[in-house]
Amino acid sequence: MPVAKCPRKSEPLWKGWNWKARKNGLRHQVFAVNGDHYVGEWKDNLKHGKGTQVWKKSGATYEGDWRFGKRDGYGTLSHPDPETGKYRRVYSGWWKGDKKSGYGIQFYGPKDYYEGEWCSNQRSGWGRMYYRNGNIYEGQWLNDKPEGEGMLRLKNGNRYEGSWERGMKNGHGRFFHLDHGQLFEGFWVDDVAKCGTMIDFGRDEAPEPTQFPIPKVEIQDPDGVLKEAIAALKKAEDEED
Repeated sequence: MPVAKCPRKSEPLWKGWNWKARKNGLRHQVFAVNGDHYVGEWKDNLKHGKGTQVWKKSGATYEGDWRFGKRDGYGTLSHPDPETGKYRRVYSGWWKGDKKSGYGIQFYGPKDYYEGEWCSNQRSGWGRMYYRNGNIYEGQWLNDKPEGEGMLRLKNGNRYEGSWERGMKNGHGRFFHLDHGQLFEGFWVDDVAKCGTMIDFGRDEAPEPTQFPIPKVEIQDPDGVLKEAIAALKKAEDEED
């Protein structure tokens, strides 16, 4: 009696070759079509683990952690200096989903840099910014700008402590004019002091004190003023009843 046999299905050769070519584990160097190259660990054809990526067009390099093809974990991004050709560190810190997220240090130039928290490539959370003119801001950030409570210390020692919004002084704050020995406390709107009080503060130690101290403003009869205010309040309450 004849026996029928089903022919075994054969996979296309390219599938077998593709499977053998899948990158897993440590690879010495892998080049992309555009000239970029990567040295490090792989998983299922994706950069995964420790590795170094070099972008041919910009010359930038990233050395650190990868997760399924994206920078994720701790790593350092460097760019070549256009004058010397030597690599200059641009960012060192934590990444998530190919974006700066968590604590990190960003170098904007030789003298200005930021150290603090990041979220999706923007300064967000607590951080300290050193500016090239010598000023230092320390406090809260949101959407890459000072937002919330923070302190700006100027190069000459003067400082502002208070509220920030959209990168500007907004809300209640205090400005210490330590060079002149004065303190202003009041309310700010878009970097402009709208109202407040100015008093002498550390005038004896100030390097350039004002010519005359600020006179004290006093009420001649504070008890009498208080009695009148209480009486007016009671009268208003009686009229309501």
